[in-house]
Amino acid sequence: MQLKKNNYEFLMKGGVKMKKLTFIATTVAVFTLAVMPVLAVDLGTSYLASTGLGTRELREAVMSIVNVALGFLGVLAILIILWGGFRWMTAGGSEDKVGEAKKIIVAGIIGLVIILAALAITNFVLVALLNATGVTP
Repeated sequence: MQLKKNNYEFLMKGGVKMKKLTFIATTVAVFTLAVMPVLAVDLGTSYLASTGLGTRELREAVMSIVNVALGFLGVLAILIILWGGFRWMTAGGSEDKVGEAKKIIVAGIIGLVIILAALAITNFVLVALLNATGVTP
C-alpha cells in the first residue's frame, strides 16, 4: 500500500500545518493547566442571598430547565400524533391520505418514545449528580 503525500503532509517536519497543530495543542494545555486551581475554589451559595436573585443551586435550575424543555417536546409529540389522527379521520377513504396519516402517527410515537427515554436518562443522571454532590433533589 502506497501512502499519498498529500494525506500526510501535516506530519512533515517543519510543515506549516504541524506548527499550527503544535501551537493549538500547547495553548490548550497551558490554559487547561492554568484553570485547574480555579476549579478547586469553593464559592458556595452564601453570596446568592445578597444578590436578591434566589438561592437555588445551578444543578437544580438546570434540572428544572431540562424537565420543562422535555415536557414541552412531549406535548409537541402528542400534538403530532393528534394531527395524524385528524388527517386519518378526514382522509375520506383515500389510501394515500390514510398512508400519510399513518406515517405522521408513527413518527409522533417514535418521537414520544425518544423524548421519554431522554427524560428518563436526564433525570437519572441529574439525580445521581445531585446525590453525589450532597444536594437533595
